[in-house]
Amino acid sequence: MTTTDETKLLSAKDFPAPITDRYFEDYLPGESYRYGYRTVSEAEIIDFATQFDPQPIHIDPDYAARGPFGGIIGSGWHSAGILMRLFADHYLSRVASLASPGVDELRWFTPLRPGARLELPATITEARLSRSKPDRGLVHTTAELRTSDSEVVIGFKAINILRTRESVS
Repeated sequence: MTTTDETKLLSAKDFPAPITDRYFEDYLPGESYRYGYRTVSEAEIIDFATQFDPQPIHIDPDYAARGPFGGIIGSGWHSAGILMRLFADHYLSRVASLASPGVDELRWFTPLRPGARLELPATITEARLSRSKPDRGLVHTTAELRTSDSEVVIGFKAINILRTRESVS
């Protein structure tokens, strides 16, 4: 990423444990958190798309200006990458995260535009111990990338496998 703002906690409340000491037990269903900001530039959008999604609406300003969006828009995969970066930097445990079987309901809602200031709201929708491996649990999270105008750019439902605190005691 070529252009980045320092990301910081936006909500008045964060997890009771820092990301370096956060385990399954710290992810409580119903809790919501909000992190950000990250601003994306036109150059960054073009650079990403040139490498990974070279469609004219992402890399050619003249073509994009005549297209349905009236200018350059970011690739949906770029939006997903920014969301994931904020998710990994602020939300996902650095000590207990074991893996993820994937995400559900990945959707692009609003185009990512140059100059957008982005934030990550995340809500824990479910947390349950594994039936087969009691030293870990599954955490389901609804995560979005939103602009400062509260437009949802992209959203998905993440599933993460996290070690329990008791498993390392």
